[in-house]
Amino acid sequence: MTSGTGSATDPLDFVAEANAFERENTFEDLGDQEARIALEWDNHFATRAHLGQLPPSGDWQIWLIMAGRGFGKTRAGAEWVRYLAEEDPLARIALIGASLAEARAVMVEGESGLLACSPPYRMPRFEPSLRRLTWPNGAIATLYSAAEPESLRGPQHSHAWCDEVAKWDPVKSLLAWDNLMMGLRLGKHSRVLATTTPRAVPLMRRLLDEESNGDVTITRGSTYDNSANLPAKFTRDMRRKYGESSLGRQELLGEMLADQEGALWSRSLLEKCRILLPESPPARIVVAVDPPISAHGDDCGIVVAALDECGTGVVLADCSVSRASPERWARAVADAAAAWSADRVVAEANQGGAMVASVLRAANISLPLKLVHASRGKVARAEPVAALYEAGRVHHAGMFAQLEDQMCGLMAGGAYEGPGRSPDRADALVWALSELMLGRQARPRISNI
Repeated sequence: MTSGTGSATDPLDFVAEANAFERENTFEDLGDQEARIALEWDNHFATRAHLGQLPPSGDWQIWLIMAGRGFGKTRAGAEWVRYLAEEDPLARIALIGASLAEARAVMVEGESGLLACSPPYRMPRFEPSLRRLTWPNGAIATLYSAAEPESLRGPQHSHAWCDEVAKWDPVKSLLAWDNLMMGLRLGKHSRVLATTTPRAVPLMRRLLDEESNGDVTITRGSTYDNSANLPAKFTRDMRRKYGESSLGRQELLGEMLADQEGALWSRSLLEKCRILLPESPPARIVVAVDPPISAHGDDCGIVVAALDECGTGVVLADCSVSRASPERWARAVADAAAAWSADRVVAEANQGGAMVASVLRAANISLPLKLVHASRGKVARAEPVAALYEAGRVHHAGMFAQLEDQMCGLMAGGAYEGPGRSPDRADALVWALSELMLGRQARPRISNI
C-alpha cells in the first residue's frame, strides 16, 4: 500500500498474514503498551477482513469496490482512510457522500465509520460545523456532498473516499467526480477509493469503461462474501426474498445489470424515480389486482399506488402473491387495502368478472370495486404509463425487486422478456396508475360492481 508521501508496507497486510505466535512475539518486542494496543486494534479488523476489503496491489489511482450490500464496503473505506491519516500527517482527504447528512451518518459516525474504527488514543477530532476531522498528527479529512459539485471546485486533496457513488445525484455526479479529480494535486501519489452497490447510472458506466483502460482497479463481491460477519437470518432472508431476482443480482451479488434494448422501462430510469415514503397523506390510494388464471401458475399481481396533491403517482407497495388460491389472493388484496387505507380496488376481470367480484366480496372488501376489462395487450396498456415515468411523474417509494424485473422485461412492440410467463405484477401497476393518472378517455372500459 502506498501513502501520499511515499511507499510503505501496510501493517494490516502484515497482521493479516502473521500467525498468532508471530503477532505475540511482535507485541513482546515492542514492549510499549500503546504500540501493543495499536497492533491489537489493527488486528481486530485485519484478521477478520476478507480479501475484498484489503487494498489491491500495484500502482493504482482509482480503486472501486463494487459489491453487494453487507459486503463490508464502508468498513473497508474507513480503515483505508484511517491508515492513510495515521501514516501521513500531510494527508488531506475528501470524504464524499450523496449528501452531507449521509457522509456524516455513514462515513464518520456510522457503526463502521471512521470514529468507530479509530483507537481511542488516535481518535480524530470531529468538528461538524466545519465538516472536518483532524487526527492528532495533523492529517485532515473534509466532508463534501456530491449534490453540491461546486464545493469540490478549488479545494486540493491527496486522497478521497467516495461512498455509494451509484447513489449520487445522476445529473450532478459526473461534475462532482470531475471536480474532485482535478483537485487531487497534493502528495506524491494521490488515490481515490469509491465504494458502492452497482446501479446503471452514468458515473458507474464511466468507471467500468475506464477499467479496460487500466485507470480503475475494481474489486467485485457479494453480500455472502462477508457472511461470517453478518447474522445468519439476514443472509437466509435475503436469499429467499431476492435471490432469484435481477434486483438481487444487483443489490446482493453486486452485478451491474445492463438494460435491455427496446424495453419500456430501464434500470436507470427506475433508479431516478426512487424516493422515500411520502410523509404527507396522498390524495388517493388504490389497490390494483391482476388475478391469476389458476392457483398453480402465474402470480396474482397486487400493487398499491397513490396520487399525491401535486398529481404525481407514487408506487407504495408490491403485495403480490404466488401460487395462491382465490381465497388467499383475495385475502391479500383485502389486507393491502386495509394496511394502506385504500380508497378503491381495481381488478382485471377478463377471466370472469363475476367470479373476481364474488371472490373479493367474500374477503370482506367493503371498498368501491371496479372491474376493468382489457381490450389491448399488456404492453400496449403499459406504454402510456411508461411515458408518465419518462416525464418524471411517477415515483417508487422503495425497491420492488420482482415488480421492477417484470417492468424491465416489457418490450416496445409487444414482447415480454422478463422473468416468469407473464408480467402480472407489472400489469397490476399499469392498472393502478391508469386509474389514478390517465384521463377518462384513456381509461379502460369499467363496470361498476
